[in-house]
Amino acid sequence: MAQETFGSYIRKLRERDNMPLRKLAAYLDIDQSTLSKIETNQRQPTREMVPLLAEVFKLDAKELSVKYLSEKILYEIRDEENGLDALRLAEKTISYNKKGKDKKR
Repeated sequence: MAQETFGSYIRKLRERDNMPLRKLAAYLDIDQSTLSKIETNQRQPTREMVPLLAEVFKLDAKELSVKYLSEKILYEIRDEENGLDALRLAEKTISYNKKGKDKKR
């Protein structure tokens, strides 16, 4: 089963709330065509849109941020032959750096 994309998730939420494309686009301060491209995965949303979307749809901002970031990472590594290995190394590096920061506190 394919994972739901960030754009299709936003479209689903907008349609669930019977919100016109133009209204959400105006709230995000973008063109309707830009929002349409985001919803159809032809364009990536910006980081600044995430808290606004969480607010308008009354979602947990952290959860929505995680969904946004995971797709952004996927977008960057999906065509890389060693993408999964790079992701695992990044996870280890993040864990190592976090432990170092915790010790300094």
